[in-house]
Amino acid sequence: MADPGPSPSSDHPDYAEVVVIRHGETAWNADGRLQGHLDVELNEVGRAQATAVAERLSKELKVSVVYSSDLQRAYETAQIIATKCGGLEVVKDPDLRERHLGDLQGIPRHEASKINPAACKAKDCGQEIPGGGESVDQLSKRCTSALQRIGKKHLGERVAVVTHGGVIRSLCMRVNTDLPPGSLPNTSVSVFHLYEDKWVIKTWGDVSHLNQTGFLQSGFGGDSTSG
Repeated sequence: MADPGPSPSSDHPDYAEVVVIRHGETAWNADGRLQGHLDVELNEVGRAQATAVAERLSKELKVSVVYSSDLQRAYETAQIIATKCGGLEVVKDPDLRERHLGDLQGIPRHEASKINPAACKAKDCGQEIPGGGESVDQLSKRCTSALQRIGKKHLGERVAVVTHGGVIRSLCMRVNTDLPPGSLPNTSVSVFHLYEDKWVIKTWGDVSHLNQTGFLQSGFGGDSTSG
């Protein structure tokens, strides 16, 4: 984990500290099924993971508000965090949704290239996916704009944002095109400092809160196979 640097407070009004959390596990994550905009709820492992990350955040510097994708898997994770951190408000933002995967949504990831090779190729090449799916550029534009809005609104504060693996990868690309290796496990924590138009990643994909829980078995998502 990187050095988090000085914590946001009235002494540091020039940046917002945005704690970005991937949602907890769903049954489709566990099965390797592509979700995209399909609204799948957390499974029991996902709820336990969300409780673990909520416990962690409740013991760290105070979070002032929680933002969330409006999809169930993110919103439920956000609600668990908000409750544990003192009954905070959860603000839904559809711009924090996962990439729309078009005709690939609902398909097992390992079968995608056989079931719909054209859509799979478009996805892997970052292009718009047949069936209403987004390109990587479209995803990046909406989710980075959303985080920029949040950061400007909360300078000097620490806020939490619950979203999806593909979104977090796009946010990282806004800072550094050399993506860290590996996937982003469910409820991994990444910390961004937003200084107006300048972004800095202070922590990437940390799951230390899961080390003693046995919930690190799911590594699906957050990379080129995210959904």
